[in-house]
Amino acid sequence: MASLGSSSYSASRARSIIVTGASSGIGAFCARALKADGWHVFATARKPADLAALEAEGIEALFLDYRDAKSIEALVASVLDRTGGGLDALYNNGAYVQAGAVEDLPVQALREQFEANVFGWHELTRRVIPVMRAQGHGRIVSCSSILGLMPARYRGAYCASKYALEGLMLSLRQELLGSGIHVSLIEPGPVRSTIHDTGMDWFLKQVDYLNSVHRAAYEHQMRQARSGAGQGRRASPRKVYVALRHALLSPRPRAHYVVTAPARMGALLKRLLPSDLFYRLIARNV
Repeated sequence: MASLGSSSYSASRARSIIVTGASSGIGAFCARALKADGWHVFATARKPADLAALEAEGIEALFLDYRDAKSIEALVASVLDRTGGGLDALYNNGAYVQAGAVEDLPVQALREQFEANVFGWHELTRRVIPVMRAQGHGRIVSCSSILGLMPARYRGAYCASKYALEGLMLSLRQELLGSGIHVSLIEPGPVRSTIHDTGMDWFLKQVDYLNSVHRAAYEHQMRQARSGAGQGRRASPRKVYVALRHALLSPRPRAHYVVTAPARMGALLKRLLPSDLFYRLIARNV
C-alpha cells in the first residue's frame, strides 16, 4: 500500500479513520470496504438500529449528529481514547438532500441544510486537524457532489451546501500545504443510496408543495421517486470507494475526484459550453 506520506506513521498498527453517515449507501459501503482493507474504522450513524448493525459486523460504531456540537465533541474524544490519541483520516460523508424550488424554501430549511451538510462537517474537521498536525500527517476527504460544481433545478439548498463545502475545503487544502495533511473532495454523480428517500421526508416537512406554482413538477418527481425510476442506472458505491482509497493512500492525492460517467460528462460540458447554453441544457434534464 502507498504511504500516508509521513515517517511518523507506524506500520505496526492499522490506519484509523472516521467514516460518517455509515448507516447506508456510500458511507456503509466505504466503512465495510475500509475494514476489509485493514483499516481501523470508526463508523457513525444516528439511529440505534444502524449502530447495532455496524457493530454486528465488527465495525466500531459511534453516534454522531452533525447538527449537535456535543455529539461531535464526544465522537472525537471517544475515537482518540480508543486509538491512543491518533487519527489517520476523516471521511466526511453524512448529509441529506433538501429538495424544493428556491422560492418555496423557507429560510429555516436552508439553515437546517447547512447545519447538517456544512457547519457540522466544519466542526468535526476542525477538531481533528490539531491531532493530525501533532502527528505530522492526515487525510481529510469530504464527499461533495457533482451538484457542488453545477446547479440543478429543485435542488437549490443542497447545491448551495455543496458549493459552500467546495470553497471551504479547497481553502483548507491550501492552508494545510506543507503540514502533511491532505484534503480532497469526491464529487459523485448518481450513485445508489437512500439519500433521496430521506430527502422526501425533508421535502414534505419544509415545502408547501400543494400551494406552489411548481406543484405539477413536484408531483411528477415524487411519482418517479416512489416508483424507484432511475435507480437501476445509478452507479455502485464501489466507484466512490475507489476514489476514496486513492485519496487516502496516494502520495499525491487529488483535490477533486469526479465520480460516475454522468458527473464527468457534466463537468466536461461546463468547461466546454457557453454558460447560457450549458444551464439551459441541464435544466431540461430534471
